Amino acid sequence: MLQVPIATKVLTNKQNIVTRAYTLPPRAHSRVGAFLKACLDYILVVPGLILISPLFLIIALLVRLDSPGPVIYRRRVLGKDGRVFDAFKFRTMYVNGDEILARYPRLRAELAKNYKLKCDPRVTRVGRFLRKFSLDELPQLFNVLRREMSLVGPRIITPEEIVKYGQHGDMLLTVMPGLTGLWQVSGRSNTSYENRVKLDMQYIKNWSLMEDVKIIFRTVPAVLKGDGAY
Repeated sequence: MLQVPIATKVLTNKQNIVTRAYTLPPRAHSRVGAFLKACLDYILVVPGLILISPLFLIIALLVRLDSPGPVIYRRRVLGKDGRVFDAFKFRTMYVNGDEILARYPRLRAELAKNYKLKCDPRVTRVGRFLRKFSLDELPQLFNVLRREMSLVGPRIITPEEIVKYGQHGDMLLTVMPGLTGLWQVSGRSNTSYENRVKLDMQYIKNWSLMEDVKIIFRTVPAVLKGDGAY
């Protein structure tokens, strides 16, 4: 396959880091592919938001009644070309989460290593339920409409997490992160971070519109089972 040189700029929330050159399979960066992917997003998200709008209201009410604090949590993440943006989520943690975690040095070390905790004392009662069925991520549908995310893509990461991708970090930032993706339908948090990186790279290198459709259909039973979500 012919390789097309691409240049990308990795950004953090504080400063520009570096501009690197690398190569990427043409179809993964083609205008036609990007256009078709955007069409699929809008075709599914716009009517989907209308249909589930009552669910948004119910979840918002449950979050507000369960613990004090805002309904929506904004998480600073990296997007395509290193753009930093706020990914929207229903709040699943207590507002004093940092204070709570400070009481557990072992959990702090685990979080620093895996960026995920299986038994997280910061998570509220309603938050555990929302996370189990990925309902906390529904507000990211608005990120899709804003073209910050896509329905299908690699898992969103924080600016600090890019180091976990090593030499693959540049390629990760050539596409928008997804609300769902190959990693999410392959065990979610039950998979190791290293395997997650491999799955993200596999998705980017082998992208096709049909593959996105297959992942969307696989997402439904994966979410309903609730396995690997915490």
